[in-house]
This record gives sequence, C-alpha cells and structure tokens, in this order.
Amino acid sequence: MIKAGWAMTALFTLFMLGASVAPKLLDMAAATDSMTQIGWPPEHLLLIGIIELVLTLLFLIPRVALLAAILFTGLLGGALASHLRVGSPLFGYTLFSVYLGIFMWVALWLRDERVRKVFPLLR
Repeated sequence: MIKAGWAMTALFTLFMLGASVAPKLLDMAAATDSMTQIGWPPEHLLLIGIIELVLTLLFLIPRVALLAAILFTGLLGGALASHLRVGSPLFGYTLFSVYLGIFMWVALWLRDERVRKVFPLLR
C-alpha cells in the first residue's frame, strides 16, 4: 500500500508541476487563456502558480503532507467554484478538481498510516 501511495504521489506531483505549475510560472498562453475563461485576471497567475508549487512540494514531505492536502483541498474547491460560476462543462472542467482531490487524498491515505487510522476505510 505504501509503495502504491508513493507512486500515486509521484504521478500527482508530476501532473501538478507539468500541467499546472509550469504553465502558470512561465506565463504560458494555456494558463492565461484559462484564467480569462473563468473570469480571473491574469495578474493572479503567478501567485496561484507559486501557491500550487509550495503545496505540491509540501505534499512530498511526510511530516506536513496532511496540512498540504487540506490546503490543496481548499485550492481545488476554489477552482471548482470558479468553473461552476462561469458554467464550464461539468465532467470535463468543473469536476476535474474533485477527481484530482480524490486522487491526492487516496495517495496520502495509502502512504500514511496516521491518515488510515483517522479514516479507516478497510478493516
């Protein structure tokens, strides 16, 4: 279970760094266009990218991974709300943050015994 959790954590990290953080920090058109589509000014792109980078790196540190997951959940909730507000397609865009959040929490649950004790899904 622990190996599967770390493998999922690696996939989550690679996705976040490659598909979300890098485009924001590099001010790529894909990031600025998506910000405009959901009604956010592009000036916030760098700040959101830095927050995502910090949370992604914290998620890799076992001692603070739970805190990072909680903060990430808030960030993903904001993304969900932004997509709901502008009427983005439900399964393609709006719920993607839910899918990503579930993946992140399953990865943490698999790799951290303390989280499994709090949320004992399997006995």
